[in-house]
Amino acid sequence: MDFNAYLNLLSSQKNLPIILFVVVFGVLAILETRFAGYKEKIPRLLRWPNHFLLIAFNTLLFRVMLPGFCLWAAMSAAGHRFGLFNWVKVPITFGIIFTIIFLDWVFYYLHRVYHAVPWMWKIHRVHHTDLEVDISTGLRFHPIEIFITTMVEASVVYLLGAPVYGVFLFSLWLEVSTLFNHSNIFIPAVLEKIIRWVVITPYMHRVHHSSNPTETNTNFGFNFSWWDRILMTYHKPLEPGKENLGLSIFKETKYLRIKFLLLQPFLDPQGHFKFKNIIRKN
Repeated sequence: MDFNAYLNLLSSQKNLPIILFVVVFGVLAILETRFAGYKEKIPRLLRWPNHFLLIAFNTLLFRVMLPGFCLWAAMSAAGHRFGLFNWVKVPITFGIIFTIIFLDWVFYYLHRVYHAVPWMWKIHRVHHTDLEVDISTGLRFHPIEIFITTMVEASVVYLLGAPVYGVFLFSLWLEVSTLFNHSNIFIPAVLEKIIRWVVITPYMHRVHHSSNPTETNTNFGFNFSWWDRILMTYHKPLEPGKENLGLSIFKETKYLRIKFLLLQPFLDPQGHFKFKNIIRKN
């Protein structure tokens, strides 16, 4: 598939990500309501409005700053004949599959970096201080984290010379899997164990949102579950009622408000704001 064919294909499917997001979010929201896997302790009314405000803020910000930046990186690499797959001829199907798997591996390690580097953890912990885990948690990311992640992904895409359509499909898959593995839906145990061998299930990912550091620092995968098994960061799902979600800090419900979601990287454990809190160890 040549460069112009990519452009025509992507142009014809430009609304697909939005349509897919709305459909998947709606279906999972209904399933969470009717077939919840875990009992909800904090009402959605306290959480969801603030999460949607954060989502709206991020969407507005990055549609202006970085509209389709990773796709642009792939198209730029193709146009300039730059990157591994533009130097080494491979079948397009192989390039697409490799791109999806390789980017997922990159995201796995980037996730570990967010947990390991103190100032990056303070940005990422916005995602972890949610007092529940459901589909809205999968969209609760600080704008600085989205910016860093986008820059890393775009750099890898450009150096790889990743096929544009591979990047497009990875973005769709990431969108769906992030909603799915954060959802609070009941999955029969036998089926869940089978699915968990390939992809991250809600039960598996819920461990990662535990307030216990030995559990929080496990199950880093985004799409495929095998990275955690291969790289020895896998933790089996917790029994319902045995988990303690969130972190030891910011447990008060006031920190669920949009104001604190945006300020949280710069807050100390007592909730005091200073810019240098993001680099200070506390």
